[in-house]
Amino acid sequence: MAISASSSSSSSLPSPLPSPSDHGVLRSLLRLSREISISDASRSAPHHQICSSIARRSKLLAVVFEELLRDGAGDLPRSASLCLREILLALQRFKSLLADLSARSRMLLLLQADTVAAGFHELNLDLATLLDIIPIDDLDLSDDVKDLVRLARRQSRRSSPIADPAEEALRSEVLDLIREIEREIVPERSRLEAIFEKLGLDDSRSCRDEIESLEREIGDRVAEKWTAAMIALVGLVRYAKCVLYGASTPRSESSAGKLPFSDLDPAAPVDFRCPISLDLMLDPVVVATGQTYDRESITRWLGSGHATCPKTGQALAHQDLVPNKALKNLICQWCRENSVPYEGAEPINGDPNAVKANKAALEAARMTASFLVQKLSDSPSTETANRVVHELRQLAKSASDNRAFVAEAGAVPLLVPLLYSTDANLQLNAVTALLNLSILEANKKRIMHADGGVDALVHVMSSGATWRAKENAAAAVLSLSSVHSYRRRLGRKPRVIAQLVELVRTGPTSTRKDALAAILGLSGERENIERLVEGGVVAAAVAAAADADLAEEAVAVIAAMAKRGGAEAVAAADGAVARLIGVMRRGTEWARERAAAALVIICRRTEATAAVAEVAAAPGIEWVIWELMQTGSERGRRKAAALGRICRRWAAGVEADRRAGLSAVTASPSTAVA
Repeated sequence: MAISASSSSSSSLPSPLPSPSDHGVLRSLLRLSREISISDASRSAPHHQICSSIARRSKLLAVVFEELLRDGAGDLPRSASLCLREILLALQRFKSLLADLSARSRMLLLLQADTVAAGFHELNLDLATLLDIIPIDDLDLSDDVKDLVRLARRQSRRSSPIADPAEEALRSEVLDLIREIEREIVPERSRLEAIFEKLGLDDSRSCRDEIESLEREIGDRVAEKWTAAMIALVGLVRYAKCVLYGASTPRSESSAGKLPFSDLDPAAPVDFRCPISLDLMLDPVVVATGQTYDRESITRWLGSGHATCPKTGQALAHQDLVPNKALKNLICQWCRENSVPYEGAEPINGDPNAVKANKAALEAARMTASFLVQKLSDSPSTETANRVVHELRQLAKSASDNRAFVAEAGAVPLLVPLLYSTDANLQLNAVTALLNLSILEANKKRIMHADGGVDALVHVMSSGATWRAKENAAAAVLSLSSVHSYRRRLGRKPRVIAQLVELVRTGPTSTRKDALAAILGLSGERENIERLVEGGVVAAAVAAAADADLAEEAVAVIAAMAKRGGAEAVAAADGAVARLIGVMRRGTEWARERAAAALVIICRRTEATAAVAEVAAAPGIEWVIWELMQTGSERGRRKAAALGRICRRWAAGVEADRRAGLSAVTASPSTAVA
């Protein structure tokens, strides 16, 4: 790398080699400018013109850096070296901005057109200044390459902080669409097609990716000013995807693996879901027993006249609800990390458009539901039906309003026959869609009153093509059983109980858990206990309690049945008492508490004394009871204390009988003669 010709002629010494630091900077500049020139962002919409101009400018500069590397014969002047380092920083900022554009949703970039243009304009001015002060005449560059530097400088100066007029017009069109949808005006297909073509959303896959990006950005709150509009845009893109490009091809699903009740995410922790609604808790609250529920669900439960904890069956000392803020923060964090939209996030204050934009989102969801249900009613092919049902399943998976729209459009009677489909994917999508719909209270009635609705769920539990379908059918039964009258109706159907018991006996762990949860729901009705006993529930639950992964659910079933009239049946079941004692020794805190509660009920309510004798004679039972009294919850400590008293009374009675027997023997004549 040469300095100026005059400097070279004034020295009789040979020119030294370029310094490694300068050489490294030039190599970095060349690599970075080439990367920017072929950036994916330069080929995407919106901001295509801005990105393309940066790519062209970087290509010009790449020629400059390449010649400096190839023809250099001496040290760079200090001023040039410093400028090149500053240019490197500027190009790194350009690359960072371009990478950010590539990762963000196109709709949000369109909404932020002014902000994006201003950001690039500021960087362009910085680059132009650096190109102004770099001493190109002191560098050994050809005249053509020097002209490229000047051209790049002029192009940078021509940058504008104002968004491209075409992008402004497109943004206005999109916002007009939102306002029209808010007024329940169905967008014209040709208009939708033109707008989405300009945005580069020209197939089902790109629309699906856009929806995922928008939902992720909403969860991350990357642009709170536009949050309400982004929520509406999710609905708009989903509607346009279905209308323009048809329902998406479902991603392949394994027949194994756990699918959460509400189909939100395969890895959703069970503690994040409400035991009543089965959905992610939006506003988790703690009741008097220490159990956590979603506020809306538990409020509805208490408002219907119940005075017990739905999960434990324990009477509530009071009906105060304490917010569980720590759990809500964990749910929010998990949703952000897993790109799951979460309606429970705190509302955006001070945004006058929030209500209107959300109204638009609701109307877009309603239009999408109506369109999909109409498609399904047209008797499509199996492949098309599978795509449509999958879209309905996705639409109903996360929001109560969406579940209402899908059901109101008439989806339930169309989904029920599909549970008999011989196509495994269609059957799975149909039963999961019904499960998601059943979470909404009003939809439970639609499913229970649909012609053959319950029988179709039983068919899937019995003959489903995959375990995934079977466990979701069981989860649907659990969801339906949360309504008192439906719990009784389901319990009166022997096939429902028989198939749930069969799943508990033969299914994989996730399916067995769902079946046990459904049985627990049915056991909340005293009228069902006798039928559950006759159906073999006690034996199945006792066997399941041996599995550490199922102990909590199995013991909860045993305790619930014992409490509501099945204590004799539990006591008579082979190995039941020993199994409950085993859970008290090795189970989780909650399982140990339920096992103690079940044993107390069995010992108090059964006429036979064998159960009490077995408990009192169990090796180390005193230590097990003492440990639970020391480390358990308040309720667990009470149950352990009650069980301890029962054991002590039994031991005292045995000792009294022994002494009475000895006294009788001593007092007998034959003994006296002896």
